Amino acid sequence: MANNIQAIRGMHDVLPDQTPLWQYAERTLRDVLGTYGYSEIRLPIVEKTELFKRSIGEVTDIVEKEMYTFEDRNGDSLTLRPEGTAGCLRACLEHGLLHNQVHRLWYYGPMYRHERPQKGRYRQFIQLGVETYGMSGPDIDAELILIMDRLWKKLGIRDKVRLQLNSLGTIEERLVYRTVLVDYFRGHLAELDEDSLRRLETNPLRILDTKNLAMQTLAANAPALMDYLGADSLAHFNTLTETLDSLGVSYDINTRLVRGLDYYSKTVFEWVTDELGSQGTVCAGGRYDSLVEQLGGKPNFAVGFAMGIERLLALIEVAGHVPTTRCVDVFMIRVGEAAEREGLRFAEAIRNEVPGLKLQVNCGGGSFKSQFKKADKIGADYALILGDDEVSRGEYGLKSLRNDQGQQTLTQEQVITFLQEYTLQAEPA
Repeated sequence: MANNIQAIRGMHDVLPDQTPLWQYAERTLRDVLGTYGYSEIRLPIVEKTELFKRSIGEVTDIVEKEMYTFEDRNGDSLTLRPEGTAGCLRACLEHGLLHNQVHRLWYYGPMYRHERPQKGRYRQFIQLGVETYGMSGPDIDAELILIMDRLWKKLGIRDKVRLQLNSLGTIEERLVYRTVLVDYFRGHLAELDEDSLRRLETNPLRILDTKNLAMQTLAANAPALMDYLGADSLAHFNTLTETLDSLGVSYDINTRLVRGLDYYSKTVFEWVTDELGSQGTVCAGGRYDSLVEQLGGKPNFAVGFAMGIERLLALIEVAGHVPTTRCVDVFMIRVGEAAEREGLRFAEAIRNEVPGLKLQVNCGGGSFKSQFKKADKIGADYALILGDDEVSRGEYGLKSLRNDQGQQTLTQEQVITFLQEYTLQAEPA
């Protein structure tokens, strides 16, 4: 016998007993973004490889090691998207959305990175991205943080996350700081690990964000970028923190927070947690004004964030806020030829008259006993019972499966009225 084909390592199925949690989180995300007036944009999964080389940077780990890149039949180099910001900005530039316009956009879907799989880090992972264009002030930076603050509260996990802030200043300010930082680390070459030695030549700011515990004291004692910011960058950051203070949003200033991609400037932020082990960043983002021009557009303003959904769901589970979701409200039991025919007709009539009711009809036959077992196993609240005798009398049995109420005998109109009242009571306040 041939071996069964299994899923690719680091790419997981979401099984039926897991999808209710996903749907709950997705509904909440859409609801929160809708309250702030954000619009959805849907983007291709595959983009030209050059897009990511130009946006992310050729000397980043993502481009050097992690991208799924291939040649298509025309000889073009294509890549499964490793992140969403570049593709979203490419779409806006391609379709002329940034010309004298302001946009608040969001997207949702799979991203791909060839990393070593571990809990909270996968090769195919689902990400929410939120991007805004055309707004230069720190008020839009604050709005993005408020969106996440509201989301955490709606999901019941606000006490599980902390906001960290930093400013990366402008490209010119970072170039000055880069020289100072390289000089500092060159004075401690013996203490640098292999990754840090490589980054010293390519992206020395990433050393500040090292996960190597043995190097974190060295990184903490490095010169702070904040000391090299100009007046405009400092004013932008100070206005942001003052705004958050006035709104009661708590935060920590983390001068080692630099983000992993080259295109960030000024504000950067992360929402972190201690509940998920080493994968402690749940949401991250910041301002990337220079990327618009870098991808061929006219100078513009941009700020956004991305959130890994798998980590979000893990945090909801840790916090014990998993919603109880029932896939079926009513299970229809049918025994006999007349009941089989009448059951399908009546089920459609119920669906017409009782929108929102989750009604599943037994298919494939079986005795009353076996069908009752199915109804109980799927967690239905009620069993609606049809036999040939009931059909001939125009009657239907209705039995609660969750309490000791006896079976009722009802007419078609009475069944519909009962189920309409049931759905009204089941609706959230």
